[in-house]
Amino acid sequence: MAQSKSHARLSETVYERLKQDIFDFRLLPGDRLTETELADSLQVSRTPVRQALSRLEQEGYLKVAFRNGWTLSPFDFDRFEQLYDLRVVLELAAVEQICSAADAPDLSALAAIWLVPPEQRLTDARTVAENDEAFHQELVIATGNAEMARVHRDVSEKIRIIRRLDFTKGERIQATYDEHARILRLLQARDAVGAGKLLRSHIEASKTEVRGITLHMLHMARNKR
Repeated sequence: MAQSKSHARLSETVYERLKQDIFDFRLLPGDRLTETELADSLQVSRTPVRQALSRLEQEGYLKVAFRNGWTLSPFDFDRFEQLYDLRVVLELAAVEQICSAADAPDLSALAAIWLVPPEQRLTDARTVAENDEAFHQELVIATGNAEMARVHRDVSEKIRIIRRLDFTKGERIQATYDEHARILRLLQARDAVGAGKLLRSHIEASKTEVRGITLHMLHMARNKR
């Protein structure tokens, strides 16, 4: 039993490490992996590596390579766009609930991050990307609907790699600060129509970037990490 738990913990560690490598562009679509090389580099046995790779395959990040090994899956842009559409549905519903709630949800933590003077804005792409994801998740969490928040969190993880690419461009970072600030002010004013309209265009702008992603951009993102 103890050995089984140990393998489970190792498998989880390897899984999280590989997924982070994918999100941080250390691994790119088309890269090839083998159980032996990963086990050697991570200094673990092949069993937890195999379990982690199988899990990532089930989630769509990997596919079994011809004869032996695994390769990183190419981006499925149609799937990403569908996930963005689902985000719009969830977040527009959150805006409606936030603005119509009898007691206004406390958005002060978000305001402390996004309603700051330009000179206090962060410029580190990874940090801003993480804060951006948290911003949208907190809007859904503020509704108090745990199931809606769970679905939104799952969607956010599936599109995380795409969203992070969006923040390799300085102008997108500034645009995100501007748009988040405007959305927050509209929510504070209980303007569901205005906040919803801006939120939709904000997400659509990010969605539009998806189709413009190239392998060159991925390599550039890896060099900037």
